[in-house]
Amino acid sequence: MSTPELVVTDLHVAVEGKEILKGLSLSVSKGEVHALMGPNGSGKSTLANTILGHPRYEVTSGDIRFKGESVLEMETDERARAGLFMAFQYPVAIPGVSVANFLRTALNARLAPGTDGAPAHKKGMPPKEFRALLKDKMALLRMDESFATRYLNDGFSGGEKKRAEILQMALLQPEIAIMDETDSGLDIDALRVVSEGVNALAGPAMGVLVITHYNRILNYIKPDHVHVMVDGRIQVSGGPELALELESRGYDWVRDGEAMAR
Repeated sequence: MSTPELVVTDLHVAVEGKEILKGLSLSVSKGEVHALMGPNGSGKSTLANTILGHPRYEVTSGDIRFKGESVLEMETDERARAGLFMAFQYPVAIPGVSVANFLRTALNARLAPGTDGAPAHKKGMPPKEFRALLKDKMALLRMDESFATRYLNDGFSGGEKKRAEILQMALLQPEIAIMDETDSGLDIDALRVVSEGVNALAGPAMGVLVITHYNRILNYIKPDHVHVMVDGRIQVSGGPELALELESRGYDWVRDGEAMAR
């Protein structure tokens, strides 16, 4: 069996001196969909931000390896160019920068010379080639082409912001994509549209880690593995049925240690 692309081993992380992650281990392979669930304050978003190298989060011990190499000394942009991606819970608006210009800049950075396995686009992807690629991905996600001319997340609804994140994922083609509570703030119609976009992109070339509080997004994005995180650790893992059990029983049984007896 091949080694998973993303391997997190006994990870301890502190924020301003307070330990948040307390020995977390997790692995995600391309072609798999993992769901990471847990109550507020359990450390789910801390894990996502640490994997992508947010400077606020201090790794005190443990390791994060991507494609066999530790990423702890890599800057965030290096991790992204290597093939990691995170869709944010609260995407930031950038007035004056169109979605298309932002995406072309990001894609050219991803394809920069020297990036492992990347084509040698020394001056960036030609505009004509980029426009064709963008049109193709927007069609795949059933997005109106006028969306590309709008300023990034400026005046966007919650659903539009999350769709812009999925469009970024489609263009950048990461090997491991982390979705940090992408379902936050979405109504049922927006949730369905975003989930359909993820399902259109998921496949053997990409692994997905879906971070969520609730089971509802997992009604549309079907996970292969479900992990429950409480107090900075993954306390129990299982298949899709585990998410259904959480929906009916909540998290108290995990907090109370019943999960450890399995």
